[in-house]
Amino acid sequence: MRNSIVPNWLAGLLNPLSLAAYVAWSVVWVATTASIAEQAPDSLNYARLALLSFLLGFVLTTHDHVRLDWRGLTGLCLVMTVAALYVIHLLPFSTGHILMVLLVAVLAYRLPPIPLLLCLVAINGVIFSFMLNHPRASWQEASLSLLGFVSFQAFAGLVIRNMRQAEQMADDLRATNAELMTTRLLLAESVRDQERLRMSRELHDVAGHGLTALKLNLGVLARDGQQSDSERIGVCAQLADELLQNLRHVVQQLRAEPGPDLNEVLQRIALPFPRPKLQLNLSDDLPALNFAQVEAVMRAVQEALTNAAKHGNAHFVRVSLDCDDGSLRLRISDDGRAPGKLKMGGGLSGMRERFEDLGGSLAVSTAAPGGLKLLASFPLKFSGEVR
Repeated sequence: MRNSIVPNWLAGLLNPLSLAAYVAWSVVWVATTASIAEQAPDSLNYARLALLSFLLGFVLTTHDHVRLDWRGLTGLCLVMTVAALYVIHLLPFSTGHILMVLLVAVLAYRLPPIPLLLCLVAINGVIFSFMLNHPRASWQEASLSLLGFVSFQAFAGLVIRNMRQAEQMADDLRATNAELMTTRLLLAESVRDQERLRMSRELHDVAGHGLTALKLNLGVLARDGQQSDSERIGVCAQLADELLQNLRHVVQQLRAEPGPDLNEVLQRIALPFPRPKLQLNLSDDLPALNFAQVEAVMRAVQEALTNAAKHGNAHFVRVSLDCDDGSLRLRISDDGRAPGKLKMGGGLSGMRERFEDLGGSLAVSTAAPGGLKLLASFPLKFSGEVR
């Protein structure tokens, strides 16, 4: 929010887990630099550089506003690993092992279980060799110390993995909630549309036919020379004609009643998602859309929000809708990062089919920051058969 006292990028640095990690790193800095200054003063500056490099890597890999591809993420994790190993190499039995706990937290959030386990085995194997090479450490002491350190690493990894799984379940729940909300809104609009159509038919078939018959009978009476009050019959015929015209106007209004307010409907679809935020830009001259057109737009926005939240780690989704030369144009983009090569999955394929059924098209590409970009259009008046 723009009126927030703390900016979004700073709020990401000050969340409770990050603050706890910074406190832990500070403890390592104080204890390690003091010990190295006494035991290996020539390595003090290198140790400080390693600690600062680790902190920088930790901030960049854990901050939501930093966009990293797999190369950048791999490079930073390697920097953190080398920095932690250097500090532990200097003091194999010191607080430097806290860095490994922080590193495991980062890796557990990013890596699947098997690659994570292989990385930890390799790194701790190197650490175990450092311990064995210490002049005053026995094999038994090194084994027990490593086992204690590994237990803390395992605890941190399991906590982060569970947190990651909870986030994925929450994302799935939000996506399902958005889909159900879209379906409910479309169902409600379909029911209203069918009710308007039924009422217009009833008015046309029952009242319209009755008034037409009344008008014809009044015409017969008016032409009957035996009727004494032909003027009053003419007035009744005129009233019947006016009522019939008004009834036809009401039927036309029922059939042409506009659909739902797209701005309100799309905002409601975005409600289940705390992130990304939906940024709408709807043209003021948008015409009334039929049910199939409204459904295509709503499903496209719903799918874009779901993909941006689950796969792109986006902070906002921009949606613009306008008209040009008798066609409606829909543009959707986000600031996330699409995972690798674009693939037309079930959601995007279904989206494209909806627009093609309306006589339109859908183009999918990547935006400048790496997010997803959708450009769809369809004619406002389409005579083709909707499947």
